[in-house]
Amino acid sequence: MTQAIGPVTILDGSVFVVSDTAGDIQASPTEPAGLFGYDTRFLSTWVLKVNGQKLHALSVDDVQYFEARFFLVPGDEAVYVDSTLSVVRHRSMRHGFDEQLIVLNHGDEPAQLTFRVDAGSDFADIFEVKDALGKKGTHYVRVEDDRLVFGYQRETFHRATTVTADVPAEYDSRGLTFMARVEAHSEWSTRLVVVAAIYLPTRGNALPRWRKGHEALDRDLDTLLNKAPLLKCDWQPLRDIYHRSIVDLAALRFAPEVAKKRTMPAAGLPWFMTTFGRDSIFTSLQALPFDSELAQTTLHVLADWQGFRVEDRREEEPGRIAHEVRYGESTAFRDRPHGPYYGTADATPLWVVLLDEYERWTGDSALVRELEYEARAALEWIDRYGDLTGTGYISYRRRNEVSGLENQCWKDSWDAISYRDGRLPGFPRATCELQGYAYDAKLRGARLAREIWHDPGYADRLEREAAELRERFERDFWIADREYYALALDADGSQVDALSSNIGHLLWSGIIGEHRAQRVVEHLMGPKLFSGWGIRTLGTDESRYNPIGYHVGTVWPYDNSIIAWGMRRYGYKAEAALVAAQILDAAQFFNHRLPEAFAGYERSLTRFPVQYPTACSPQAWSAGAPLLFLRTMLGLDVSGDNLVVSPALPDGINHLELLDIAGRWGTADAFAERRDDGGSREALRPSPSKPPTGRTAGSGRG
Repeated sequence: MTQAIGPVTILDGSVFVVSDTAGDIQASPTEPAGLFGYDTRFLSTWVLKVNGQKLHALSVDDVQYFEARFFLVPGDEAVYVDSTLSVVRHRSMRHGFDEQLIVLNHGDEPAQLTFRVDAGSDFADIFEVKDALGKKGTHYVRVEDDRLVFGYQRETFHRATTVTADVPAEYDSRGLTFMARVEAHSEWSTRLVVVAAIYLPTRGNALPRWRKGHEALDRDLDTLLNKAPLLKCDWQPLRDIYHRSIVDLAALRFAPEVAKKRTMPAAGLPWFMTTFGRDSIFTSLQALPFDSELAQTTLHVLADWQGFRVEDRREEEPGRIAHEVRYGESTAFRDRPHGPYYGTADATPLWVVLLDEYERWTGDSALVRELEYEARAALEWIDRYGDLTGTGYISYRRRNEVSGLENQCWKDSWDAISYRDGRLPGFPRATCELQGYAYDAKLRGARLAREIWHDPGYADRLEREAAELRERFERDFWIADREYYALALDADGSQVDALSSNIGHLLWSGIIGEHRAQRVVEHLMGPKLFSGWGIRTLGTDESRYNPIGYHVGTVWPYDNSIIAWGMRRYGYKAEAALVAAQILDAAQFFNHRLPEAFAGYERSLTRFPVQYPTACSPQAWSAGAPLLFLRTMLGLDVSGDNLVVSPALPDGINHLELLDIAGRWGTADAFAERRDDGGSREALRPSPSKPPTGRTAGSGRG
């Protein structure tokens, strides 16, 4: 059981419920509490009272990500004393949620009780919740025999919420009331069902593809846990973190309409429970050795949404990969450009990177042939539409001046890209990591063209363009007197000279020369960027540095996982292992779940990492970070049709095994053990058989 603190969340993909610790929902216009699905809040009020009293939480049992139990007594914390009555609310996902109320009478006399559930829905769009926007349609409430229906309609946009109980109840426009007599030392129960519905003009009532109850979700989770590689390690927290990551990725999976029941990762709770191009791609890369189906679906879905025209409001361009796809009212009526919105400069080259890495790992060349047109279009976008200045670099400048993103890289907050003195550069901006992604995409595209599309001429051209890009980049981005790469180039070509974690992504993409990699690693591991808990997004000497600033001083686990992967690429095994160890150490203080970001305070100042106040949790690429750290520590890579292992274990981990790693080789086991001299002993062997049923990811003896 967990302590009764903070909001309680249960979720299944893009559907989730956020309540207080008593299970009640009392949402303010800007508070992310309620039942949400496909960017709409279907329930904004859900308050249980017994004999006119609200209930106080003793504890909360978060059974699984899709169900929770609340253990309650009448009255508030200061009033109840030796209560003879207790209530259990067992809530689970099911087209909304089910709630089983169990009332226990511990006294010697019967109890005559009146239960009241206040219910209501504002049908707020997720952006109305976030930005306090107003409604333009019509609300309605109907009592229909034995059910209560809340609805909202604005032209063809129609959403509804239905509330029912399996015992006789009196319904009114604000909820339902029912009576119960509970005998001495007995219990009484009822089941409440909240169903959310989307009405489509052509199909009528079309329930979203939400799952069918906790039994099916239990089976689904067991299947995923049994399919994931089995981790054995002598450091118990790593096993717990690994298990938490697999479960969180399971929770965040959802099936958009174009996915045909296949699942991909939503970005993060509560604001980003939908398709995000960049986030879904990075998460799929992180999880590839553990669940390659996420990558397969992500590639398909983003290919289906790929841009095919020039359209300023959505910032769509031919070949461009979508940044974000939304389903709420603001999308339906063009209030905001989110259905889909294309304002990102990195998702397009990253999609090509994922396509190649997926094929390298799985051997699924059929998918590469199927998506050849989309891959060529993405590579064409890099030079035709991504290069806004004619200098051969990807840069960005929003075309939607009303609601488009200013910064269209992963650090997309308004102040994320700056000079050392705090000045903000002009537009177009060409951040350094974008050039690395383009370089990597061209080389990977060349491999696909030569080996699978059988177009050597195209492959030669892409390799030549990559080499030219690398040469230009070394000339224009290297700051000689500071010996690191510029964060970006300004519109006039000036070097935006802040020291940032972006330079770590250059290691991952491989765009920088071996002769400068050491200085980049030294900066990343130096006191200005490395906090002791991880690598900060911005150096401490920079004018805009703020240890609790979103992209200007916090530590992002995802960012660190990509940087550690890059360090391994250039042979800096020990440094990569240290980054992994510090981030994984921090995870222990977040109940083994890495948040979106945490504060960048120096480790010597705090005995624990400080929570970033509005971090998404769970978040997909934070859940994926421990998986990529495992790959990094074991040095897992592909050579031809074989898996290779080259481990470097950090202090505190002496024994690490990952069993039944699936890929083009079938399945294999990786083993690493620290030697007395600090080195590692490794082994790689084919898996002898399928894993036994009943095991779960992270289980097994150390």
